[in-house]
Amino acid sequence: MKCRHCQSELTVSLIDLVTAPPSNAYLTQQELQATEKYFPLRVLVCTDCWLVQTEDYAGADELFSSDYAYFSAFSSSLLKHSEQYVTNMVDRFDLDGQSYIVEVAANDGYLLQYVKARGIPCLGIEPTTSTADAARKIGIEIIEAFFGVELANKMVEQGKQADLIAANNVLAHVPDINDFVGGFAALLKPAGVSTFEFPHLLRLVSENLFDTIYHEHYSYLSLTAVKKIFESNGLSVFDVEIIPTHGGSLRVYAQRTDTGGHQTSDNVIKILDQEKSAGMSSVDFYAGFQGKADRVKNDFLSFLIEAKRTGKTVAGYGAAAKGNTLMNYAGVRQDLLSYVVDLNPAKQDKFLPGSRIPIVGEKYIRKTQPDYVVIFPWNLRSEVLEQLSYIREWGAKFVVAVPELEVL
Repeated sequence: MKCRHCQSELTVSLIDLVTAPPSNAYLTQQELQATEKYFPLRVLVCTDCWLVQTEDYAGADELFSSDYAYFSAFSSSLLKHSEQYVTNMVDRFDLDGQSYIVEVAANDGYLLQYVKARGIPCLGIEPTTSTADAARKIGIEIIEAFFGVELANKMVEQGKQADLIAANNVLAHVPDINDFVGGFAALLKPAGVSTFEFPHLLRLVSENLFDTIYHEHYSYLSLTAVKKIFESNGLSVFDVEIIPTHGGSLRVYAQRTDTGGHQTSDNVIKILDQEKSAGMSSVDFYAGFQGKADRVKNDFLSFLIEAKRTGKTVAGYGAAAKGNTLMNYAGVRQDLLSYVVDLNPAKQDKFLPGSRIPIVGEKYIRKTQPDYVVIFPWNLRSEVLEQLSYIREWGAKFVVAVPELEVL
């Protein structure tokens, strides 16, 4: 395989999670009678541009289907983060009713609702029908398509150039990263700004967050790699912030290379130096990651087997892609984990891909009173601990498996 950015041959492996179905391909009762599609889940490292990326087997149309079930608005912490993002961008870049804001991967309108509430014209781009329809229901204009240079040029012809383009948790999700980034350079006004939020590869590797690896994430990103990719496609990075989402993310600010006027912040040099000091431009940094992931898998599986042996019941919370990666790699099935609760009605009454564990509403926790509740979206740990604090009434305990097994 060649690097999806620089076309160099890929020979270094970060991790091999064997095979799994797409992590958001939830099953209906009827689909349980059919065979699931499994794809290899292997991640490789480019030793030229240092882009870390999945081996290509599944196309975007197979991963982001019309009934895609990830809806951002069901996370209160993500909503709070998005509202604060809008406030920060409006204040920093003096955006008002004469401005135009575009969000790529607008999902269910979770972020643009706060733009609309301020009276700022906006547009979302979202390829999945289920979430696009949800956004339209709250009054957000949506273009239902995958983003790239071709779509950006059409929008420019329609007078839809942007003062701000938001791209939160989507840069990792695109198979053709050059075409995707090139679209931002085309769509921005001369003085426009794009922001990109994505989990920081430095944190993923150093803190063993291997469950954030799944087919929908084509790339795993450092500022070192992102800066090179942007510069090759008409954008320049002028600032970067460390933010807490998804276990530690970067928010990168970019402008058109040909017309942008923002001075480069010292933060850019600081993060690049941090990555260099950590050794991210050397093969040694990525060595040993497989073994750390295997220890987490084995510890989690041992916990579930011991709970089963001693007559304890275990449920899960959050039908998250993270949990699907972990459970499919560990080979967990319903005999070890009874069900998973999720607040999203689009997931309820379906089954997790691979493990085929049923997804139910929160009422099942009170009804069945499990001894343990495993929090799969560990990035929402505080939110879940507060929401489900009542399980302490019958002596139940919370469990997280990543980055290491903890019984809380």
